[in-house]
Amino acid sequence: MVNREKIANYANNEGSGFQKFLLLFIIGFLMIFAGITILMITAVLSGGQANFGAIVFIGPIPIVVGVGPETTLIVLLAIILAVLSIIIFLISHRKARISRQQN
Repeated sequence: MVNREKIANYANNEGSGFQKFLLLFIIGFLMIFAGITILMITAVLSGGQANFGAIVFIGPIPIVVGVGPETTLIVLLAIILAVLSIIIFLISHRKARISRQQN
C-alpha cells in the first residue's frame, strides 16, 4: 500500500527545495547585475584606468585572472571568494546528504 502522508511530505520537501534554489538564483543574478553596474560606473568615473578580476570554475578547479595596477589585491580577493564558495558547497552538500539519510 502507498502511504499518502509520506508522498505528501516528500512533495512538500521538494517544493521548499525548489523555492530555496529559486531564491538563491535570483539573489545571485541581482548580485551579478549590481557588480556589473558598479564596474560600469567606476570605469566611467575613473577616466579610463580600471582593474579587472575574474574567477572561472571548470569543475572543481578555480581559474583566477586579473588585469590592472591592483591585480594582486583583486586576485587575492578572488581566491578567498573561491575558497569560501567551495566550503559553502561542501557544507550544503553534507547537510543534504545527512537529511536524505534521515528520511
